[in-house]
Amino acid sequence: MRRILIASTSTVHSSGYLTYLQPALSTFFEGIQQLLFIPYARPSGITYDAYTARVSEAFKPLNITVKGIHEFKNPIEAVQKAEAIFTGGGNTFELVNQLYKNNMMQVLKSAVNAGTPYLGTSAGSNICGLTMMNTNDMPIVYPPSFETMGLIPFNINAHYLDPIEGSTHMGETRETRIQEYHTLNQTPVLGLREGSWLEVQGSLIVLRGPYTARVFKAGATPFELESGSEVLL
Repeated sequence: MRRILIASTSTVHSSGYLTYLQPALSTFFEGIQQLLFIPYARPSGITYDAYTARVSEAFKPLNITVKGIHEFKNPIEAVQKAEAIFTGGGNTFELVNQLYKNNMMQVLKSAVNAGTPYLGTSAGSNICGLTMMNTNDMPIVYPPSFETMGLIPFNINAHYLDPIEGSTHMGETRETRIQEYHTLNQTPVLGLREGSWLEVQGSLIVLRGPYTARVFKAGATPFELESGSEVLL
């Protein structure tokens, strides 16, 4: 059975790295001894080693050791043999580019569909959708394709932000940008607020965390999905 956690972010305000997710992670990764980490998204240009070290510290309270995929001579084999996998946040364009460059997109998808527990945060969550086309990241590199793993039948907009009442900012809101996307595309989009995540068990997808999520469908009025609700898009 597929077991996936798709989190909007790794860190919420006034909290440490993955701290808010620790209760969910302790249950999700119960019995896991080693975690394979994919650091390709490189937030702020951090090195793979430094990023892996950050994740390793976060998983120490769970008694789980972490090894970065860049430490393996054969990354494909590493994915296939992994007890569990975590793909961290950063730049989604670079993450997708590296997954294709290393011929790993389909291998990763197959491993997760076969039951390997998977955690994604931010960019690592974006690649769970049908495409990466609803990322907020700058296109710093041109990946071979925008298609991603398609583990869920919609796209994710991580770090979803609501319009700020009274703001004088003249740029597009997140909702406006998603509506622009839907003038040319039909794929539904889930606006996932920071502090919320999706829990996937087999084909069941449930919204978790303290916040609602914003649902966007082409040609329809956006609406809110309550936490604890099954996501049917």
